[in-house]
Amino acid sequence: MTDRISTAAWGAACPCGRHSANTKKPKPLALKDCCGRFFLPAQEDQTMPAAPDAEHLMRSRYTAYSLLLRDYVLATWHASTRPSTLELDANTRWLGLEVRSHTVVDDTHSEVEFVARYREQGRGQRMQERSRFVKEEGRWWYVDGDFQT
Repeated sequence: MTDRISTAAWGAACPCGRHSANTKKPKPLALKDCCGRFFLPAQEDQTMPAAPDAEHLMRSRYTAYSLLLRDYVLATWHASTRPSTLELDANTRWLGLEVRSHTVVDDTHSEVEFVARYREQGRGQRMQERSRFVKEEGRWWYVDGDFQT
């Protein structure tokens, strides 16, 4: 992978918004302890660990979009639907993620519904999507999604 994350970003709160669950007062997890664990090895040209479920993969993809990690987004997209190229807009500011549901369809298929908020050209936007994921050879892949209104 050619995309890189700054050293300072590793200790900052993960953009996906996941919080610690084992404390009286939940705190945002640091990138290195959350989604970063999935793309840190790729940053060091090692094998990427597999996300344990579709929700973790979806959160890590949101984080990759927010950090402009194009290579990670493409690497986690199923080959049957992956675009040949992907341009991420550095002027888009991702503001937050809300996971509405994670539905396990069967052992190898899941769906995740989420709302992502972002700012583009000074205007706040929201995107709601129901994404489909498939598990092949022990690894979850993003397949496609339907935008919700």
